Amino acid sequence: MRKVNFETISSHRSAEESPGFLLWRASTLWRRSIEEVLKPLGLTHPQFVVLATVGWLTRTGSPITQVEIGKQAALDPNTTSQILRGLEAKKLIERLRLTDERSKHSTLTKAGVEKLKQALPAVEKADAAFFAEVSPLKPEMLGVLQNLAKLMGDGP
Repeated sequence: MRKVNFETISSHRSAEESPGFLLWRASTLWRRSIEEVLKPLGLTHPQFVVLATVGWLTRTGSPITQVEIGKQAALDPNTTSQILRGLEAKKLIERLRLTDERSKHSTLTKAGVEKLKQALPAVEKADAAFFAEVSPLKPEMLGVLQNLAKLMGDGP
Protein backbone atom coordinates (compact mmCIF):
# COMPACT_ATOMS: atom_id res chain seq x y z
CA MET A 1 0.00 0.00 0.00
CA ARG A 2 1.28 3.43 -0.92
CA LYS A 3 0.70 6.37 1.39
CA VAL A 4 0.50 10.02 0.53
CA ASN A 5 2.09 12.59 2.79
CA PHE A 6 -0.61 15.24 2.74
CA GLU A 7 1.50 17.61 4.84
CA THR A 8 3.72 18.13 1.80
CA ILE A 9 0.96 18.61 -0.79
CA SER A 10 -1.97 20.21 1.04
CA SER A 11 -2.39 23.43 2.97
CA HIS A 12 -5.07 21.73 5.10
CA ARG A 13 -4.44 19.43 8.05
CA SER A 14 -7.59 17.47 7.25
CA ALA A 15 -10.34 17.25 4.67
CA GLU A 16 -12.67 18.88 7.21
CA GLU A 17 -10.61 22.08 6.91
CA SER A 18 -10.97 22.29 3.12
CA PRO A 19 -13.80 24.66 2.11
CA GLY A 20 -14.03 23.01 -1.30
CA PHE A 21 -14.36 19.51 0.13
CA LEU A 22 -16.93 20.67 2.69
CA LEU A 23 -18.96 22.45 0.00
CA TRP A 24 -18.82 19.30 -2.14
CA ARG A 25 -19.92 17.09 0.73
CA ALA A 26 -22.71 19.41 1.89
CA SER A 27 -23.99 19.91 -1.66
CA THR A 28 -23.96 16.16 -2.31
CA LEU A 29 -25.96 15.45 0.86
CA TRP A 30 -28.34 18.34 0.15
CA ARG A 31 -28.89 17.25 -3.43
CA ARG A 32 -29.67 13.72 -2.28
CA SER A 33 -32.38 15.09 0.04
CA ILE A 34 -33.88 17.11 -2.83
CA GLU A 35 -33.80 14.15 -5.23
CA GLU A 36 -35.72 12.06 -2.68
CA VAL A 37 -38.68 14.47 -2.74
CA LEU A 38 -38.59 14.96 -6.52
CA LYS A 39 -38.44 11.30 -7.50
CA PRO A 40 -42.11 10.57 -6.64
CA LEU A 41 -43.03 13.60 -8.76
CA GLY A 42 -41.19 12.19 -11.77
CA LEU A 43 -38.59 14.98 -11.88
CA THR A 44 -34.82 14.98 -11.68
CA HIS A 45 -33.15 17.78 -9.78
CA PRO A 46 -31.92 19.51 -12.97
CA GLN A 47 -35.42 19.25 -14.46
CA PHE A 48 -36.87 20.86 -11.35
CA VAL A 49 -34.32 23.68 -11.49
CA VAL A 50 -35.13 24.43 -15.12
CA LEU A 51 -38.89 24.07 -14.58
CA ALA A 52 -38.73 26.50 -11.65
CA THR A 53 -36.47 28.83 -13.63
CA VAL A 54 -38.94 28.92 -16.54
CA GLY A 55 -41.76 29.60 -14.08
CA TRP A 56 -39.79 32.34 -12.32
CA LEU A 57 -38.60 34.08 -15.48
CA THR A 58 -42.05 33.99 -17.15
CA ARG A 59 -44.00 35.11 -14.09
CA THR A 60 -44.53 38.56 -15.62
CA GLY A 61 -45.65 37.15 -18.96
CA SER A 62 -42.48 38.05 -20.85
CA PRO A 63 -41.09 35.50 -23.29
CA ILE A 64 -37.73 34.00 -22.35
CA THR A 65 -35.05 32.30 -24.38
CA GLN A 66 -32.98 29.22 -23.72
CA VAL A 67 -29.97 31.49 -23.18
CA GLU A 68 -31.78 33.37 -20.40
CA ILE A 69 -32.83 30.10 -18.76
CA GLY A 70 -29.29 28.72 -18.88
CA LYS A 71 -27.85 31.94 -17.52
CA GLN A 72 -30.28 32.02 -14.57
CA ALA A 73 -29.74 28.32 -13.78
CA ALA A 74 -25.96 28.51 -14.38
CA LEU A 75 -26.12 25.74 -16.99
CA ASP A 76 -24.28 25.48 -20.29
CA PRO A 77 -26.35 25.78 -23.49
CA ASN A 78 -26.19 22.06 -24.36
CA THR A 79 -27.34 20.95 -20.91
CA THR A 80 -30.09 23.57 -20.89
CA SER A 81 -31.31 22.41 -24.29
CA GLN A 82 -31.35 18.74 -23.24
CA ILE A 83 -33.31 19.48 -20.07
CA LEU A 84 -35.79 21.68 -21.94
CA ARG A 85 -36.35 18.90 -24.49
CA GLY A 86 -37.00 16.45 -21.64
CA LEU A 87 -39.49 18.81 -20.02
CA GLU A 88 -41.16 19.36 -23.37
CA ALA A 89 -41.44 15.57 -23.88
CA LYS A 90 -43.14 15.37 -20.48
CA LYS A 91 -45.49 18.13 -21.65
CA LEU A 92 -44.44 20.40 -18.78
CA ILE A 93 -43.20 23.20 -21.02
CA GLU A 94 -43.81 24.44 -24.53
CA ARG A 95 -41.12 25.94 -26.71
CA LEU A 96 -42.54 28.36 -29.24
CA ARG A 97 -40.93 30.32 -32.04
CA LEU A 98 -42.19 33.88 -31.78
CA THR A 99 -40.32 36.01 -34.30
CA ASP A 100 -36.76 34.76 -34.70
CA GLU A 101 -36.63 31.37 -36.44
CA ARG A 102 -33.43 30.52 -34.54
CA SER A 103 -34.81 31.17 -31.07
CA LYS A 104 -37.46 29.28 -29.14
CA HIS A 105 -39.24 30.80 -26.17
CA SER A 106 -40.18 28.51 -23.30
CA THR A 107 -43.30 28.68 -21.21
CA LEU A 108 -44.95 26.39 -18.69
CA THR A 109 -47.91 24.31 -19.81
CA LYS A 110 -50.91 23.82 -17.53
CA ALA A 111 -49.36 20.49 -16.47
CA GLY A 112 -46.05 22.30 -15.86
CA VAL A 113 -47.73 24.84 -13.59
CA GLU A 114 -49.39 22.02 -11.63
CA LYS A 115 -46.11 20.09 -11.36
CA LEU A 116 -44.30 23.20 -10.12
CA LYS A 117 -47.08 23.77 -7.55
CA GLN A 118 -46.31 20.29 -6.19
CA ALA A 119 -42.53 20.35 -6.51
CA LEU A 120 -41.61 23.78 -5.20
CA PRO A 121 -43.23 23.42 -1.75
CA ALA A 122 -41.74 19.91 -1.45
CA VAL A 123 -38.27 21.22 -2.29
CA GLU A 124 -38.62 24.16 0.07
CA LYS A 125 -39.70 21.80 2.86
CA ALA A 126 -36.68 19.57 2.17
CA ASP A 127 -34.45 22.66 2.19
CA ALA A 128 -35.86 23.76 5.54
CA ALA A 129 -35.28 20.32 7.03
CA PHE A 130 -31.76 20.06 5.63
CA PHE A 131 -30.72 23.51 6.82
CA ALA A 132 -32.60 23.38 10.16
CA GLU A 133 -29.40 22.97 12.16
CA VAL A 134 -27.95 26.17 10.76
CA SER A 135 -31.15 28.22 10.64
CA PRO A 136 -29.87 30.75 13.24
CA LEU A 137 -27.09 31.50 10.75
CA LYS A 138 -29.46 31.81 7.78
CA PRO A 139 -28.83 35.50 6.96
CA GLU A 140 -25.05 35.05 7.05
CA MET A 141 -25.22 31.73 5.21
CA LEU A 142 -27.39 33.24 2.47
CA GLY A 143 -24.91 36.08 2.11
CA VAL A 144 -22.01 33.66 1.73
CA LEU A 145 -23.92 31.54 -0.81
CA GLN A 146 -24.99 34.65 -2.76
CA ASN A 147 -21.37 35.82 -2.90
CA LEU A 148 -20.21 32.40 -4.06
CA ALA A 149 -22.91 32.35 -6.75
CA LYS A 150 -21.68 35.74 -8.01
CA LEU A 151 -18.03 34.67 -8.22
CA MET A 152 -18.45 33.21 -11.67
CA GLY A 153 -20.31 36.23 -12.97
CA ASP A 154 -23.25 35.53 -15.22
CA GLY A 155 -22.83 31.76 -15.46
CA PRO A 156 -21.08 29.38 -17.82
